[in-house]
Amino acid sequence: MPQSNRSKQIKPIKDVDRNSAAWEAGIRPGDGLILLNGRYIKDIFDYQYECADTEIELSVRHKDGREESYLLEKAEDEDPGLIFEEGIMDEYMRCSNKCIFCFVDQMPEGMRETLYFKDDDSRLSFLQGNYVTLTNMSDEDVERIIRYNLEPINISFQTTNPELRNKMMGNRFAGDSLKKADRLFEAGIRMNGQIVLCKGINDGDELDRSIKDLTGYLPCLESVSIVPVGLTRFREGLYPLEPFSEEDAKALIEQVESWQEKIYKKHGTHLIHASDEWYLNAGIPIPPADRYDGYLQLENGVGMVRLLKEEVEEEMERLKVSDRKGSFSIVTGRLIYPVINELVGKMRYYYPNITVRVFQIRNDFFGERITVSGLLTGADIRAQLQGEALGDRVFLPENLLRRGTGTLLDDMTVDELGNALQVPIGIVKSDGAAFVGMYETLQPAVRGTDQ
Repeated sequence: MPQSNRSKQIKPIKDVDRNSAAWEAGIRPGDGLILLNGRYIKDIFDYQYECADTEIELSVRHKDGREESYLLEKAEDEDPGLIFEEGIMDEYMRCSNKCIFCFVDQMPEGMRETLYFKDDDSRLSFLQGNYVTLTNMSDEDVERIIRYNLEPINISFQTTNPELRNKMMGNRFAGDSLKKADRLFEAGIRMNGQIVLCKGINDGDELDRSIKDLTGYLPCLESVSIVPVGLTRFREGLYPLEPFSEEDAKALIEQVESWQEKIYKKHGTHLIHASDEWYLNAGIPIPPADRYDGYLQLENGVGMVRLLKEEVEEEMERLKVSDRKGSFSIVTGRLIYPVINELVGKMRYYYPNITVRVFQIRNDFFGERITVSGLLTGADIRAQLQGEALGDRVFLPENLLRRGTGTLLDDMTVDELGNALQVPIGIVKSDGAAFVGMYETLQPAVRGTDQ
């Protein structure tokens, strides 16, 4: 292998576990992994596969340029202790599609660079739950998934009509790439699916066709979510798409529930799920818990409302009337506002001395058609809360923040928002325990002074 290509294959070692076999052997941060069991390693999945044995051979280039080989003995499936610069041990694969519904294309200029990166990397499906289109996957990638038994894989189907899929994804190979799903099915790899529904394009009869085709992947295909396309105000020059109306949402729910009934009778699973957004926009009650087949698509907004309600009600069963007092505010998007307001009303019985205000924030940044909490910006929250009586604290849902950071979508930090509003900011997860926990942050009444 030419030196330049060989250098690209070397995986930089960011750190080494001090209690590991690698550290004991003398491998240190700043070294680089050349070979593992005689193989160049492509990514984390190659690495984990080769590290499964009790004895592994490492070839390492040290920081001073020396190259050495080590034979490490360890317990079966024990990690040798190497931590790499990139968690995936490789560059992310960029999306090669030009989807007519792409949300990234609807982003305004001037935001942080990472928001414009379109990934379509099957490895992120297993590591982070991302959905992939299959268009970026080679036959070798498919065979690696099968060989390593990586599952479940999350697939953005959009439609099973090959010609329509080509059009929707702006990729003449998009329809043909569905054959990769056939190969995964034949190998017994578990899958989850997603359909981003676009009005007048892949809905109606086309959706019926897709659902019928997708039932052919049962039982390997465990769930398919139907989510409405998100439309921001930054669509100039993009494919003309229309928002779904309340009547459209009602029709979609009727279509999905009809399929659920038929599929359940034959296969014992509902398979197809309309995201919560459809029900909230249609004004139709959220389905019961047993309709969601174990909540396989919470990240796609399928069953989140039902699960939250159930968790809060479970928490309330253990509560007694509390003497805690004070006030706080909750920030939420316009879509979920009625649900949060309803839960706050129920909690009033247990915390009669706590005043809670729920603020539904209008999305001025992306446009009023975007109503989910996760796409609110710090600037919109600040502008709409300034001058309001916010109480002792303001709580933001965790999904407003960039993963693992204290930064909102527009790069405003939680601390900056708190300083602007002159009130402490709390971050709350979307589960029942966290919801009740907001109330528990306030102090009990002081005996003898507060009656």
